[in-house]
Amino acid sequence: MTSHEWGRVADDGTVFVRTADGERSVGQYPEGTPEEALKFYTDRFDALAFEVGLLEQRVRAGVLSPEEATSSVKTVREQVTDANAVGDLTALAGRLDSLSPVIAEQREARKVERAAKAEESRAEKERIVGVAEKLADSNDWRHGANRLRELLDEWKALPRLDRASDDALWRRFSTARTAYTRRRKAHFAEQQERREGARVVKERLVVRAEELAGSTDWGPTSGAFRDLMREWKAAGPAPRDVDESLWQRFRGAQDSFFGARDAANAKVDEEYAANAKVKEELLVEAEALLPVTDLEAAKRSLRSIAERWDAAGKVPRDRMKELEGRIRKVEQAVRSLEDEQWRRSDPEKSARADDMVSQLESAIAKIEADLDKARAAGEAKKVTELEENLASRQQFLEMARRASDEFTG
Repeated sequence: MTSHEWGRVADDGTVFVRTADGERSVGQYPEGTPEEALKFYTDRFDALAFEVGLLEQRVRAGVLSPEEATSSVKTVREQVTDANAVGDLTALAGRLDSLSPVIAEQREARKVERAAKAEESRAEKERIVGVAEKLADSNDWRHGANRLRELLDEWKALPRLDRASDDALWRRFSTARTAYTRRRKAHFAEQQERREGARVVKERLVVRAEELAGSTDWGPTSGAFRDLMREWKAAGPAPRDVDESLWQRFRGAQDSFFGARDAANAKVDEEYAANAKVKEELLVEAEALLPVTDLEAAKRSLRSIAERWDAAGKVPRDRMKELEGRIRKVEQAVRSLEDEQWRRSDPEKSARADDMVSQLESAIAKIEADLDKARAAGEAKKVTELEENLASRQQFLEMARRASDEFTG
């Protein structure tokens, strides 16, 4: 019989292992020597010990989830318990048992981690829902749909919560998306309807503009085109595929009319250039009257100039304001001088001024008489009052005399 610290080989080749529960047979090795038999079964133990060591490393490193680690430990322990190997199987089992607290600690840590991630996910999903609900009430038709798609991708990337919480938040998110989509579709449908209405209006305006394009009734037709332009702007945009082409037709009709009008006006202005030359010469004659020294002579000259001015006819439009402004300046100077002389010679105003002078002179004479009596009587207080009254009336008299002088020349 050949023995080993943890086993032996019987004479018949049976190999036994020693355990805490006693000795048990692990198999036979009749073909080889006892030493070879022990080596065969101790090698098996070494392989099993290597597997336990590898499992220890993976569990302690956290490579396996607690569930995977528990299952693996259970599987390997069953292999150790019934192993047909020679070695300290009890120690191997003890090493596996020592992993249970490690797995329990990892399980608790993962539980805490999952709870933290769940809270983060909850907060993030609540944020997503809040943003979506704001978008649902907004009119951001250009960017809102893309933003909601981005929010959906963000939602899908987050861990699920407990079923009730996750479903409740999802319903709010889904409701917000649906509400926004419906409002957006309604907006664009309404916009399309308005654009179709604008197309009808603009087609009518284009037809009218093209009818007016050949008109030579410059004034009324210019006003008609201004009215058409106001209507065009008020109509709003038509569908994009027709709006630009309608505008090109409308603008072309406008350009055709105003081009013809400008050409006609240029021809007329050229014909009126000679009239402007005549009026320039009349202005030299009119402006020579200033400053006016003889009103009646100036009025006679200005009447003559005005008759010749009207007879000269129209001038180019770009000269009208300048020429009319200069002649009006001369007319205003003559009229102002005429108004001033009338004001100064107004009989009614002159009579009122003379009457005021007479009244003040009479009042002053009475005050002077009363003042002499008061002085003679030694009434000092009354003297003071009468002197002040006299001074005031004398000031008014001086002003009244100057006004009377203005009316009498």
